[in-house]
Amino acid sequence: MAKKKDKHQARARDEAAPPDGDESRGEAPGPQRTERMDEKAYQKQLFPLHVELVALQQWVQASGTKVCVIFEGRDGAGKGGTIKAITERVSPRIFRVVALPAPTDREKTQMYLQRYLPHLPAAGEIVIFDRSWYNRAGVERVMGFCTETQAEEFLRAVPLVERAIVNSGIILIKYWLEVSQEEQTRRLQGRIKDGRKLWKLTEMDLRSYSRWYDYSRARDAMFAASDSDFAPWYVADSNDKRRARLNIIRHMLDQIPYEKIPRKPVKLPPRQKAEGYREPDYPYRLVEARY
Repeated sequence: MAKKKDKHQARARDEAAPPDGDESRGEAPGPQRTERMDEKAYQKQLFPLHVELVALQQWVQASGTKVCVIFEGRDGAGKGGTIKAITERVSPRIFRVVALPAPTDREKTQMYLQRYLPHLPAAGEIVIFDRSWYNRAGVERVMGFCTETQAEEFLRAVPLVERAIVNSGIILIKYWLEVSQEEQTRRLQGRIKDGRKLWKLTEMDLRSYSRWYDYSRARDAMFAASDSDFAPWYVADSNDKRRARLNIIRHMLDQIPYEKIPRKPVKLPPRQKAEGYREPDYPYRLVEARY
C-alpha cells in the first residue's frame, strides 16, 4: 500500500511540473502543492485568523494607526476572494476597500497618482486597494492605455511617492498574487459557465487573457522598479485560493505590530418590562416564505 501511495504522489508531482525545456511561463518561484485545501480545513484555519483581524481592528482604531494594503495580480488570481476573506468579519468603516472604476474624462487630465491619494487611510483606518496605482505599470501599459514613456515615468516616480507615504506614518503592504496559466484558464472558464460570476468576466479580461507574456514582462519591470526595502512586494502563490487567503492574512497580521486591547466581559442587560404593551393587529405585508 505504501509503495502504491508513493508511486501515486510521484506521478502527481510529475504531472504538476512543467515539461522539459518549457519556459518559466512568467510565474514567480514558490512551493507548489498538488492537493487543494478542502472547505472544512479552510474554515477551521480561517476562524482564528478572523479573531486576530478583529483584534487588529480594535488596536488600529485605538492607536490611530494607518494601514494601506495593495492587491495586484493577473485576472483570476484571487484578489477579490482574498479581500473578501479579510473583510467579511470586520467593520467596513475601519477596513475600507477601494476598487476604482475607469478614470473619468476629468481624472484623465490629472496627475496620474492624484485620483488615488485621497483614498489613503487616515488615523484608525485600514484601506485595501483592489488594484491600485500600479494599473499604470500593468493593464494600462500592456493594453496601450498609456504610452511607454508614461509607464516608464510612473515607474521612476512611484518609489518616491511610496517613500513619502511610508514617511507619513502609513504602513504600506503590497501583495502580488501569482497564478499559473492553467489555473487562470480554469477560473475564467468557470466564470463563463457560472451565472453568478459572469459580471467578473469583462471584455478587458478577454482581451488581456491572450497577452500572458506581455503581462509577465510588465510585472518584471514593475518589481525591478518598485520592490524597495521600505515598500517591498510580497508574492503569494494563489493556485490554491484557500491556502493563498490564509497565508496572506497570516502574513499581513505579522507585518503590523498590533496588540490585543483588553476588553471588559460583555453581559447583556435585562430587557425592559412590557408594561401593558401588546403587539398591534396590523396587516403586515409579509415576505412569502418560499424556502
